Amino acid sequence: MTAISPSPPSSIFAAPGRRFFDRRYPLLRRCSTAPRLAVSSRLFSSRSSRSGTNGFLEDPPPSSSGGDVLHAGPPPSPRSAEGVPVFVTLPANVVGPGGRIVNRKAMLASLKALSLAGVEGVVVEFWWGIVERDNPGVYDWSGYADLVSMASRHGLKVRAIMAFHQCGSGPGDPCWIPLPQWVLKEMDREPDLAYSDRYGRRNKEYISLGCDNLPVLKGRSPIQTYSDFMRSFRDTFKHFLGIVITEVQVGMGPAGELRYPSCPSEKLKRPSSPPELGEFQCYDKNMLASLRACAQNIGMPEWGYGGPLGVSNLTQNPEETSFFRSNGSWNSDYGKFFLEWYSGLLLLHGEILCMATTAIFLQTGVKIFAKVAGIYWHYLTCSHPSELTAGYYNTITRDGYLPLARLFGKYKMILCCSCFDIQDPEELKGSKSSPEGFLRQLVYAARMHNLPLSGENSGTILDDKSLDQVIKSSRLSSAGAYESSLSFNYVRMDRHLFDPHNWPRFTRFVRQMSNARTFQAKLDFRGRDQYLSSCSATEEVKRSFAFY
Repeated sequence: MTAISPSPPSSIFAAPGRRFFDRRYPLLRRCSTAPRLAVSSRLFSSRSSRSGTNGFLEDPPPSSSGGDVLHAGPPPSPRSAEGVPVFVTLPANVVGPGGRIVNRKAMLASLKALSLAGVEGVVVEFWWGIVERDNPGVYDWSGYADLVSMASRHGLKVRAIMAFHQCGSGPGDPCWIPLPQWVLKEMDREPDLAYSDRYGRRNKEYISLGCDNLPVLKGRSPIQTYSDFMRSFRDTFKHFLGIVITEVQVGMGPAGELRYPSCPSEKLKRPSSPPELGEFQCYDKNMLASLRACAQNIGMPEWGYGGPLGVSNLTQNPEETSFFRSNGSWNSDYGKFFLEWYSGLLLLHGEILCMATTAIFLQTGVKIFAKVAGIYWHYLTCSHPSELTAGYYNTITRDGYLPLARLFGKYKMILCCSCFDIQDPEELKGSKSSPEGFLRQLVYAARMHNLPLSGENSGTILDDKSLDQVIKSSRLSSAGAYESSLSFNYVRMDRHLFDPHNWPRFTRFVRQMSNARTFQAKLDFRGRDQYLSSCSATEEVKRSFAFY
């Protein structure tokens, strides 16, 4: 394996052109002597290849799965001329570790039900750990090709998530999908490929952005590896792109979100978990080398030895810490230096992936998505500690979401965010959480840059209160002079969705979100609603879906 130099890697500061770099990351500019990068569709390729028009490969190689060439069926009919189209995320383990659909019968019944309910499409995670699981550059798309064909036959669109992260909490989790085995072996040989906190705890949900452009994965950099994966996806599914696969979401971090793994993703999904401050993820040797170089370049070498002191325990009251309290050192010269560096590297990571993704899918007809995390606990404090440790430099004196919106707006991407279903606590009682405040700020940032939104629910409770909150939150993006398009993704489909008391509620929600008149024109309510609400139909779906 190529050794990682302890000196500051210049590639961590590499950016597409000096003008961009000077304007967007002034602190990193002062710390960098990086050369310019040429922008082309081959920029992030790990192989020398002939390029056709629009940067596409001439005579792309066949899929390593050995399957037939894929051909798309007729394009899905548009379901809603007005209103908000609704997508549904399929189970994470719909394609198993062996690369095949786990329960084909259940999926056929489920897709049929979703189509009849008026759902616009489905969201599918194309897991790196499944497709390129055993050997670098060997891709098995067969299970996903089967799934896309099934969705096409039911008139459903597909949003494909390029999932470069881990799923689940460990081998005992039924939805456990780790990074590819060959990548984990490289991490075992070189632990600094993983993020690390101040206690030396390693997080393997996503490869550390500190080695984004270093050849640490069998001679390829992580960015090249992600790009090769997306290029293989594009070539394999080229007949579906823009017709059935209408959207591609690029994974940029843990849970697919552009953030640091300040808290394990599985904890973030548990509503009952205490609101954590999070841990700064800057202690692998590549991140430390970058921090040290920045500190030396501004004449403050003592600031380059690690993250802030005085951040204390994960679940502690921020006011009891010296860094996060209202008058804490987060607002000092040192705090501003560190937070600008920490958040700047995250933005740079997002920028590089935006460049790669837009170049690869140029003129394929797909829309490109990127996701940010909905971190709303401690939102009403001055320092917003949970956001800071995740990489969002958002405080009472600084808007940390405008730079994100500016970045995605520059590349004509769509911003995906959660929290559409969560209300502020009715009685604060000392709570400093505000999901509605977070969402308002993010929607405002999106409006400022004319950025389309895709909303998601954070919880899995399917009740009238949460669905009504989704409708209320959806109105935020269409109010005022900065109206932008919006879609909604329900996360995620499981057997409970088809319970007799949940399914009618969900279908009613879909009709409310999309335009009722358009829905009625497409479906014969008298016949279809009888099917959708009948106990026998939902029980049939539930029985076939029981495996999940």
